[in-house]
Amino acid sequence: MENIDEFALRAAAQQFAEDGIDVVRIGYSDLIGTERGRDVLAARFDRTVGDGVAFCRSVYATSPMGDVVDIAGGLSAGLPDIVVVPDLATVRPVPWEPGVAHVIGDIYNPDGSPSEESPRQVLKRVIDRFAELGMNPVVGPELEFYVLEEDETKPNGWRRYGDASGNVYVAGLKGDPENTLLASLRDLAAYGLDVVAANHEFSGGQFEINLWHSDALDAADRAFRFKSAVQEISRRRGKMATFMAKPFNDEGGSGFHIHFSTADGEGRPLFDDPNGADGLSDIGRAAIAGVLAHAPALAALNNPTINSYKRFGPDTLAPWLVDWGLDNRSAMVRIPPERGRASRMELRLGDASANPYLAIASLLAAAYLGIRDKLTPPAKLEGYGYDPTKADRLPSGLGAAIDALEEDKDLTDLLGPAFVETFVAYKRNELERFSHWVTDWEFREYAYHL
Repeated sequence: MENIDEFALRAAAQQFAEDGIDVVRIGYSDLIGTERGRDVLAARFDRTVGDGVAFCRSVYATSPMGDVVDIAGGLSAGLPDIVVVPDLATVRPVPWEPGVAHVIGDIYNPDGSPSEESPRQVLKRVIDRFAELGMNPVVGPELEFYVLEEDETKPNGWRRYGDASGNVYVAGLKGDPENTLLASLRDLAAYGLDVVAANHEFSGGQFEINLWHSDALDAADRAFRFKSAVQEISRRRGKMATFMAKPFNDEGGSGFHIHFSTADGEGRPLFDDPNGADGLSDIGRAAIAGVLAHAPALAALNNPTINSYKRFGPDTLAPWLVDWGLDNRSAMVRIPPERGRASRMELRLGDASANPYLAIASLLAAAYLGIRDKLTPPAKLEGYGYDPTKADRLPSGLGAAIDALEEDKDLTDLLGPAFVETFVAYKRNELERFSHWVTDWEFREYAYHL
């Protein structure tokens, strides 16, 4: 475990006092990207966190319904601890919570070794592999989400906020009658998340906010904080923001698109080559090939719920096939038209329910394998996609994606076998619980006639 410098802790405590901060919220990601945490009085911050803050290890594998899934070293081992150590470089005042600062925690085992199940540690391990190649991965996240308001007349108690058809890419009150998006954009900017733009998306009550690109760990930290912040800001307004992949039958899903490139130690872009095919370097093309080669396994981490696979399909603007194309939004991997420093790929596979650390880690791991093995991509998609005669289909469900992840030994070795074992156990439990649940569809389909 990384020792926390006592001087740095005292300096942080002093800074909290000078800034009027009396509570520090230590937050970290569980397996599904839900933020877990604890509020610590700033006056006792250095004393309280000096040796880390203990949490039950099984918090990694607590389901949204509160079920404790038995993972290795968890329930059957007597519910032992993990230790959360704040990364002081990530301290940020929370604009909508006066007197509160937020800090991201790194997770360790009681013996001081990094927790292999920690999504942030998984990403760090993959970034270290790029460092061995003299490369620095750069990531720009784009996340879509729905905002809902309470409605007792709806079966689930919620309706889409500002619901109306055709408000694609509008701004202002037309698609956002209470200007919640504008207010959220300002709050998120004040939070230091480096958000750059926001707009109404295709569906009623659906919005997108883009984050500026940065090194991969910082980008993942900001995306993780972004999701929690958007949900919290909505709660304060009596609404619910959801990053569920596809919450409605009659509207499209919400994506998590990841722009990715890599640079050398001097900051020079490594995907760009004016003399290369399509203006891409061999490194860029190899990275594309790696992502395509490991796409079925990537689906497990970028589309991590049962609901995720209801977002896929022809004519959805969500990918359905394992393909790539130039400035083609019907492809799984889109290469935007910019070149030079802006040369990059956009992975359109992920949905908004994905854990940012794991989605980014899996993308980087697949790209790394392509670069390491000097892979060559297949022919690029020409025209509109969704033709299964041109490319292989992605997994059609979570079970198939989990199988693909387990079978992809190169990828699992990079992500960490212990992490993959824990993630798979958690997700197989989710599939088992769902298999016993009677859905509204089943009752509607069968009850009257059978």
